[in-house]
This record gives sequence, structure tokens and C-alpha cells, in this order.
Amino acid sequence: MKTILAITGVLVTTLLGSAVAFADQDATSTASHAAAYVKDSAITTKIKSKLAAEHLTSLAHIHVDTDTNGVVWLSGSARTQKAIRTAISLARHTDGVKAVHSDITVVSNDD
Repeated sequence: MKTILAITGVLVTTLLGSAVAFADQDATSTASHAAAYVKDSAITTKIKSKLAAEHLTSLAHIHVDTDTNGVVWLSGSARTQKAIRTAISLARHTDGVKAVHSDITVVSNDD
């Protein structure tokens, strides 16, 4: 009986210890993920603010996403190649940006 009780105690201790370790690791992972998300959102917001400050209507159709490594992805459309170059330049010169990838296309507005 003592042997069964001892084995049960070891198993319970081992399982609880593992659960606590996983919970701690998961909490750390969630906290770092949240911090990265806030950082990425801040970079995206800075770039969007810079684009809005340019007052170029074609820049309103440009979407900005930032990954966890500070890489910015620009997509959407602009009326001119100059507007695209402006958007890329503004993104590149934003604090925290490591690289900029552009999938912006020129779309004329011949209404």
C-alpha cells in the first residue's frame, strides 16, 4: 500500500510540475507576443500618420502591415509612381522599420 501511495505521489508531483512549467512558458510567450504586437502596431500607426500628413489622395488607398521583425509591407494602389515612391520613402524613414516591401500598383483614375 505504501508503494502505491509513493508512486501516486511521484506521478502527481511530476504532472503538476510539468503543468506549472508549461503554464509559465505559455505566459511568457503570450507576454512577448503582446509586446511585439504593440511594437508592430506603433510602427504601422506612425507610417499611416505620415501618409495622411502628405495629403495625397492616392495614398489613402495604401495599406500598411508590419511584422514582428520590423518589416513593413505596403499594398494597394496609388495614382502615380511618384506617390508610390513617397509612400516607400516615408515607411523607410520611420523609427523601428528594418525593411520595406511594396506591392503597390499604379491605377489611373480616368473617370
